[in-house]
Amino acid sequence: MKLLIEGRAGSGKTTATLALAERLRAAGVSLSGFVTTEMREGGRRVGFRLETFGGDDALLAHVDLPGPPRVARYGVDLEAFEGLALPALEPPEPGVVIADELGKMELASSAFQEAVQSLFEGAAPVVATVPVHSHPFTDALKRRRGVEVVRLTRRNRDELPGSLAERLLPR
Repeated sequence: MKLLIEGRAGSGKTTATLALAERLRAAGVSLSGFVTTEMREGGRRVGFRLETFGGDDALLAHVDLPGPPRVARYGVDLEAFEGLALPALEPPEPGVVIADELGKMELASSAFQEAVQSLFEGAAPVVATVPVHSHPFTDALKRRRGVEVVRLTRRNRDELPGSLAERLLPR
């Protein structure tokens, strides 16, 4: 099973992904992958951290980082990102790979794009979040045979983690 959860910025993709991960772990499913969380100072978003399901974390992007690359007002630390994200994408046997998110910052890494491509060609179940806006890499994933795109909305965001967990749980 290959699932892409598509949603607008701030729609709750990370929250839904964390709730899905919690349900899967509670059912004894092994997880690999990561989530990307916001960093805030004084109510203002200043950056993003990468947190793996193995418990490691690193700075992904920050307004004070020079880059390159730069995405909007954030400098991205590709070395730190690749150092954590690439090993975290190794599929557990058996288990599920979760990648939150396949956005512009993460896709600035060609090594990351290759790792994600391999995941979508492999046998392990994969759940990844993607933004609504067009990007050549995520557009190609959305068109792949066997990939299901699930739109996250205000109406379904509370139920979605449970319904996806049911589909991913071993029978």
